Amino acid sequence: MGKDLFDSCPEAAAVFESAGEDIKKWCFEGTKEELTQTHVTQPAVFTVSMAAYAAFKAALAADAADAAETAANLESSALGQTAPPAAAKSAADANSSFEIIAAAGFSLGEYSALTAAGCIRDFRTALALIRKRGEFMAEAGRDAEGNQTGGMAAVVGERGAVLNCIEELREDNILEAVNFNSPEQTVAAGDKEALARLRKRAKEFGLRAIPLSVSAAFHSSMMRPAAERLKETLETIDFHAPEVTVYTNVTGKPLMDGKPETEADAAWIRSSLALQVMSPVYWQETIENMVNNGVELFIETGPGQTLSGLMKKIAPDAAILNIGTAEGIEEALAYVRTCTGNSGISAV
Repeated sequence: MGKDLFDSCPEAAAVFESAGEDIKKWCFEGTKEELTQTHVTQPAVFTVSMAAYAAFKAALAADAADAAETAANLESSALGQTAPPAAAKSAADANSSFEIIAAAGFSLGEYSALTAAGCIRDFRTALALIRKRGEFMAEAGRDAEGNQTGGMAAVVGERGAVLNCIEELREDNILEAVNFNSPEQTVAAGDKEALARLRKRAKEFGLRAIPLSVSAAFHSSMMRPAAERLKETLETIDFHAPEVTVYTNVTGKPLMDGKPETEADAAWIRSSLALQVMSPVYWQETIENMVNNGVELFIETGPGQTLSGLMKKIAPDAAILNIGTAEGIEEALAYVRTCTGNSGISAV
């Protein structure tokens, strides 16, 4: 993943080079088995996401410069006429009206959103933090002998029915709703016994449970050890208030909402990120709040189109683009040239 970005865009290539040889190898040559290991997945996906974003920003800047030059040439050629032709300005209008006003990311993607929004101002700092996060989460998902202790399953059906099902089937085990993906999809996480029971009996509740290929029960209480270790690492990071609105997984609302005036921005962000590891992802609420707050176009960065699929279920009338490939960036630029609205970045 990301190889075409590396080959076609110097700005993206610079991100991959900064990430290091091991991550480049994972991204370009990694096997499916390797890429399902969270200590590999997290830094690799983050790198591709930020490379795609760097490539898109560079393409936007180049396109805007070309449009401005075209407009200037057209206006210059119109000197002496009673009025410049309308084309003299229209070439630059689309780029000038395109504005990124918000960012959000699903789980790991929240770190991409924070980096894009300037909360973390150095890619390598963010990458080092994500490496630690991946390690902590992987270790929290295994017992002393290294055996996987839990997992996740996507449950298809109305949210209320899913929550009732989880409550009834939990018994003395761990079983929690952890990702509220869309009106018809909620992800459950828990220990192996509870998940086996969920897969077997979901039909009794009119639901369908689909096992996910993950290495642990992410965003559940089973990640508490990871949250505690991550909290210590977060203390070493210099966070800044976001330059655009960032929506947090923990509430689905703007990250800085509710921050006491007496609390430092960095301390508030650290607390949110530590909590995020063991808290549900309110993705449906995130998208609904972004739409209600004026976001008209969503741009999914990084590999895959998972969030685009969820968008169609949450906000089917919203426009969404994907910029995980060089081709996707070209298609996005073509769309932006006709765009007159606001944009939100949603990172995988």
